[in-house]
Amino acid sequence: MAIEKAFASPAPINIQAAEPFRRLSDRGGVRDFFARLIRARLAGVGLFIIVFFAVLALLAPLIAPYSPTKQKVTNALQPPSAEHWLGTDELGRDMLSRIIYGSQVSLQVGLIAVGIALLSGVTLGLVAGYWSNTLAEQVIMRAMDALLAFPALVLALALVAALGPSLQNAIIAVGIVGIPAYARLTRGQVLSVKEREYVEAARTIGAPSLRIILRHILPNVTAPLIVQSSLGIGFAILAEAGLSFLGLGVQPPTPSWGSMLNSGRGYLEIDPWLIIGPGTAIFLAVLGFNFLGDGIRDVLDPRMRNA
Repeated sequence: MAIEKAFASPAPINIQAAEPFRRLSDRGGVRDFFARLIRARLAGVGLFIIVFFAVLALLAPLIAPYSPTKQKVTNALQPPSAEHWLGTDELGRDMLSRIIYGSQVSLQVGLIAVGIALLSGVTLGLVAGYWSNTLAEQVIMRAMDALLAFPALVLALALVAALGPSLQNAIIAVGIVGIPAYARLTRGQVLSVKEREYVEAARTIGAPSLRIILRHILPNVTAPLIVQSSLGIGFAILAEAGLSFLGLGVQPPTPSWGSMLNSGRGYLEIDPWLIIGPGTAIFLAVLGFNFLGDGIRDVLDPRMRNA
């Protein structure tokens, strides 16, 4: 709702000014966008955190000092040391290595789940917004209202319980839960944009509806969707951690920050390092995407940029 409010009632602009992402197609526009993004409040910090975790995920086999699944019971519950920087878990596995490999799972869930929600939600929102006051809109929006009737995490739990605990099913569940937000946001933006002069002009010259949607409407509703996607990745990471904590997400021995928290809670009094590491990783990853989302909003919203 906050994102819809931030981008509601935009000032009248012409066709050229109304298509911000087409201006990013040239190299200078991309440089200018990232320059302003880094200067926007804490967006630079968020971008650094995201790049840091992305490097960990991509280079995990080279960076991790040990195998994340190799057990050595004689080294169980070791405190942090020069050999094991974050200690070892109850099975003697190196915690630092497991956290590094866990970043692969978290980013994979965040990106794929948000991709599912974005593609599905935007498609439904474009249809409902462009063909408003029709049976198609009523069916789509009532379906979205039905999904929104359930708390997001409760619905994700129900879906994973029905599909079975696994990484793939957790991704599907988190993706489905995110669809209504993108559908409602897209529909609201389309209802405003489709009344603009350049859309009416395209209709007048006989342009097909699909061309109008893809060429004149979609580029002009992209800004709030990008912001929502950035924030949505943070939610997806948090949701996957919650599902794995409950045993419905990633299954052992694959390392996951959520399952590591679940394993470590039984040893909280004697070895708090078991939850400090994965807990901090979840906190920083979600914080990074939230900072980035706020920065993108400030850069893409002309009112925020000119304030």
